[in-house]
Amino acid sequence: MVARSLRDIRAFLLDMDGVVYAGTELLPGSREFIAQLQAEGTPFLFLTNNSSRTPGQYVEKLAGLGIRVDEDRVFTSALATAAWLRQEAPEGAAVLVIGERGIREALADQGFRLVDRHDQADYVVAGFDSTFTYEKAKEAAFAIRRGAPFIATNTDASLPTEEGQAPGAGSIIAMLEVATGVKAKVIGKPEPGIFELALARLGTRPEETAMVGDRYETDIVGGHRAGLPTIGVLCGVTTAEQFATADPPPDWVFSDLAELLEAWRRRLEDT
Repeated sequence: MVARSLRDIRAFLLDMDGVVYAGTELLPGSREFIAQLQAEGTPFLFLTNNSSRTPGQYVEKLAGLGIRVDEDRVFTSALATAAWLRQEAPEGAAVLVIGERGIREALADQGFRLVDRHDQADYVVAGFDSTFTYEKAKEAAFAIRRGAPFIATNTDASLPTEEGQAPGAGSIIAMLEVATGVKAKVIGKPEPGIFELALARLGTRPEETAMVGDRYETDIVGGHRAGLPTIGVLCGVTTAEQFATADPPPDWVFSDLAELLEAWRRRLEDT
């Protein structure tokens, strides 16, 4: 593996859950790291697999934690999923959604009709849904078994919260896959499409844009596949032992954004 240097990094993609915050708790160094990037004009984008919120809701949450950014700094798997489906589906197609406001608004903004009954659905889109019920699962399963294409915003098995690792969208997707025998088409990390869309928004090249994440199988694997340098942090899902034995490993591992900030500030002193 070619040795990399932080001096070669010109931009950042930042996961949110388990990197910037856990539930309502701000993680160490998050506010200071973002302030550093803003002060020096380094491009960055929050890239999250969590499809439950709109960019506006994320901006409000970040502001409540003392981080002030514009909506165009946030790119979610909901936005990526809606953009992908717009290329695949006819205008006005009916979509049965398992998910919250983030994915519902993203699909509506692309001109899709949102339906709740299986016999009305042309497509099924599923993501994280804290109000997931057996009734929703039944309608989605019937639609998928009837032939409606099955699309997943992401397959994160768990969601870091201040209480611990809660069931994530992947737990819902797995249930529907078992119930129907149909594998979902996944749009979010680690699939390459969401990284390509994020890089296009940033206007930077893969080799100069670092992906910072806490979850190996999505953030690090996805970043590696897309040709990005990768940075693992230990304040979320993946442990130091798991990062150390992973193949490929992240290019760097830090405890949290506070430790990354120290290394980022030192990068010029090491020349």
